[in-house]
Amino acid sequence: MRIGILGTGTLAAALGEGWARAGHEVVIGGRSRVKAERLAERLDHEVLAVAPREAVTGRDAVLLAVSWDGVEEMLGMAGASDGVLAGVPLIDPTNAVTHGVGTLLTEPGEAMAGRIAGLAPGSLVVKAFHLFPADQWTSPPRDGRSCVTVAMCGDDPTALHVVGELVRAVNGVPLTLGPLGRVRQLEEVAGFVIGLAFAGFDPRSAVPHVPSKDGR
Repeated sequence: MRIGILGTGTLAAALGEGWARAGHEVVIGGRSRVKAERLAERLDHEVLAVAPREAVTGRDAVLLAVSWDGVEEMLGMAGASDGVLAGVPLIDPTNAVTHGVGTLLTEPGEAMAGRIAGLAPGSLVVKAFHLFPADQWTSPPRDGRSCVTVAMCGDDPTALHVVGELVRAVNGVPLTLGPLGRVRQLEEVAGFVIGLAFAGFDPRSAVPHVPSKDGR
């Protein structure tokens, strides 16, 4: 696939590396061209640094890997309001939460993914990759198996399929929770996880364990 990444931080680097290693064509567009060029050079695998608008044009999927408060600026630089992302799966891994506490910063009843959909008219927003730290996607799978489930929300079946394939490319297992109407629930889960982690608790200890089909 032809993947555009908006952003130059740790998640952009981790997923960019994983997707490029899996054979996908990756380009990086950042607010800083210098940072984008440095990241592309570090990732190698023929990853290129391009302008943000070029990063989203003619792509099979786009990852919006910026902090939640940088979303509007980044999408503006990419020309999203002009409809350049119409029909394109737009992956939203953002967490609009208070640092170290996990309370949501969006308005009551509002979801960050919904805000992004409004800023990028016609895009096929899929919430994904927001529950795990970036180094999850650079760690080898245990016993050669996929080791984490990536919960997703989105309205378009084709976009969900595309993002699901990108989840598998970095050794995850995709799971669709539901349409964007349920995405705030998924975003609240991130706040719950972040709050527990910063309080010194393993979030997994607060979730009942259901054995998998293979008994693990």
